[in-house]
Amino acid sequence: MKKDKIAIIGLGYVGLPLARLFATKYSVVGFDINENRISELMSGIDSTLEVNNKSLQSVLLNDPCESNGLFCTNQSDEIKDCNYFIITVPTPVDKNNRPILKPLIKASETVGKVLKKGDIVIYESTVYPGATEEDCVPVLERVSGLCFNKDFYAGYSPERINPGDKEHTVEKILKVTSGSTDEVGQKVNDLYKSVITAGTHLAPTIKVAEASKVIENSQRDINIAFVNELSKIFNLLEINTYDVLKAAGTKWNFLPFKPGLVGGHCIGVDPYYLAQKAQENGYHPEIILAGRRLNDGMGDYVASEIVKCMIKKNIAVNGSKILILGITFKENCPDVRNTKVVDLIKALKDYGTDLIIHDPWADENEVLEEYGLSSKKEIPEGKFDAIVLTVAHNIFNEINFSKIKSNNSIIYDLKNFLDNSISDKTL
Repeated sequence: MKKDKIAIIGLGYVGLPLARLFATKYSVVGFDINENRISELMSGIDSTLEVNNKSLQSVLLNDPCESNGLFCTNQSDEIKDCNYFIITVPTPVDKNNRPILKPLIKASETVGKVLKKGDIVIYESTVYPGATEEDCVPVLERVSGLCFNKDFYAGYSPERINPGDKEHTVEKILKVTSGSTDEVGQKVNDLYKSVITAGTHLAPTIKVAEASKVIENSQRDINIAFVNELSKIFNLLEINTYDVLKAAGTKWNFLPFKPGLVGGHCIGVDPYYLAQKAQENGYHPEIILAGRRLNDGMGDYVASEIVKCMIKKNIAVNGSKILILGITFKENCPDVRNTKVVDLIKALKDYGTDLIIHDPWADENEVLEEYGLSSKKEIPEGKFDAIVLTVAHNIFNEINFSKIKSNNSIIYDLKNFLDNSISDKTL
């Protein structure tokens, strides 16, 4: 019997860790349209830092025909011998927060060109319920000329990668699986179970699996929106929000969420996918969209609070020099996708401030290309009128704030990360 061969379509924060893991037991071909990314990976380097270079190098192959290991390519012909195709491309939203399925459709077209009878296509990208069978499968049928659930099959297993998290790695996170038929569902489940040490959960249908993923992050988004609203209330009452949360957290069933900017490729995006599908079916989601509106407005809110603090200290806002500590969407991670720090930056610029961004984790070229902003790996010399910590990178604990703050400057700590004796205000 022919041994299973897996193609991973998309080698980013989700695809590469999965490809590396499967490559320990299977022959894997990793496909990505980014030629520079392929060159980097084949040289044994991962700039996303999700897979350490030693682990990557241990599974790399020089030839896609070799058994057990990973071969990376941007040539679609190299994946034609695979019988499992796992699609892990981004699913963002546009400026109006409408789902963008173009990367998913393009990936489906790529797979459709090499699809054969008996093959199984598994989607991991976060989507609304129904997207796999209603939007992606028709593309596979059209391009391949094959018939769904007769000639080829589909599955869905939502990604649960947490970028930057070295404890909850892909094999240690329980995996939800599903298939377009009961038999295929079991095959998909067995495939993941062979490498996921945390185990699997076989959902009854693809739509159930899709829905389970999209509500995971919607739930987190709503909970963070709640504590963001609390922080606004407690700020008016001159109460430290984190002190309140610490006290309330002594109850066993209190959920430990914290206020902050909600960005990234999941929490700040996924609720819009569910909302879109709900609206298409005649229901206007109230709580989901209310949470999104509140969280999306936090950049403007924080900027106004910083300005208030500066005015109270008689610091001239227009022309003031402000240092922004962090531009990635989360701590100890180079990922800048959908970072809401840029909302805060834009709002502060509208006040006429002079901003300098320092983030040792972020790729300077990526920040410039994505947002048109200049980010520095090193802190420029000089004193600042305000210092704003937006991301809790561990390395920021090493900063000597006395050297970069003026006698009358403020330090605003969004994450309650710094020692209370250092910061003037927290969110």
